[in-house]
Amino acid sequence: MRARTAVLCSVADQGVAALTNILVLVAAARLSTVADFARFSAVYLVFTVLLGVSGAYTGQPLVLRRGGGEETRSACRSAVVFTVLAAAALGALLAAVCFLVPGDTARALLMLGPVLPVVLGQDAVRYAFSTLQQPHLALLSDLLRLACVLGALGSQVYGASPARLITVWGLSALPALLLSAALLHRSTAGTPLVLRPMLRRGHLGQRFTVEFGVGNATSQLSVLGLGAVGNPLLVGALRGATTLFGPLNVLFTSATSFGPPLLGRITEERRRVRATAALAAALATTAGLWATVLALLPDSAGRQLLGDTWSVAAALLPATGSQYAAMAVGTCGMLALRMLDPRTTLAVQVVFSLTAVAFLAGGYVIGGVLGAAWGLFLGSLCKAAATWIRVARIRRRKPAPDEAVTAGVLPAAP
Repeated sequence: MRARTAVLCSVADQGVAALTNILVLVAAARLSTVADFARFSAVYLVFTVLLGVSGAYTGQPLVLRRGGGEETRSACRSAVVFTVLAAAALGALLAAVCFLVPGDTARALLMLGPVLPVVLGQDAVRYAFSTLQQPHLALLSDLLRLACVLGALGSQVYGASPARLITVWGLSALPALLLSAALLHRSTAGTPLVLRPMLRRGHLGQRFTVEFGVGNATSQLSVLGLGAVGNPLLVGALRGATTLFGPLNVLFTSATSFGPPLLGRITEERRRVRATAALAAALATTAGLWATVLALLPDSAGRQLLGDTWSVAAALLPATGSQYAAMAVGTCGMLALRMLDPRTTLAVQVVFSLTAVAFLAGGYVIGGVLGAAWGLFLGSLCKAAATWIRVARIRRRKPAPDEAVTAGVLPAAP
């Protein structure tokens, strides 16, 4: 497959996967009361965190492999089998624990357990197809999943319980998983199954999981925690608002995935940083324009999107729009840091993810759900500022290209 076609298929696949997640939340919001959507959102947030952990542990190390030899094909097969087995074990544990806990949220979590191997397994095959340079197969699988999800959720009636919606959503991914497994088997049949290296200390996925945990999962779980100890509607309101900004998540993911190779074509470092800053400005402007469009939506159109949840999500649009503008700047700042010095990103993730959690909790104490939304904005703003300050410092430390480096300025040998 030509490089241009592969890139287009990869971008399209990301778009279809993101669209599926957006439409799942939109459909659940339209089928549920505000309280039930909050419960569904809490469970879906748990799934989102587990999906990120799975991708970080098995998916990201997998896509770093090069070539299509037997070793790579074996790694793809092993990663998918490992994901399904790990998801089955975790799903069984989750179902067993939630079986003993009363409440609608616990019942929905209980139903997440059996479908976890299906949804995580289907996502793992997407990474395998990407590694095997067959993104068109991942796109085909995700298109089938999108059609099945829309058909399954579209057949439900208003007032369906969160547990029922979780079950229907999870099982609707089964056809896509079966198709993906058949296509993957055709490419990897006969290769050895090697699972033990993924459990050894030093596996690259362990580092990626830590980065995901401090960079993304911390803030998501803090929202879930505030919903558990404070107002349960907090989760539904924030998820409803962020669902409306789903198209921007596609842009952010594309910038992170395809930014480095494209920006790497610029030979001069200063020009690369300037190009990244221009990308940050463009994405932030897009976020502001999208927030304006959403704010001007009439209530009737908003209710068509989110049902009863629109009334609480609409009040958060200014804060969430500001947060996404700051996230655009921060995402591009992290992109610049990865090109300048990848070792600096983990420290930024740790410090400012904890800062975001503190702002989230403080905002909730001061101003309730709206205060929590503005707290997330302040956390994203601080992270964005910190990334670009770090970029400027690294640039100042590096000598200019025309600066001569003499032996007199080199450190003495130990």
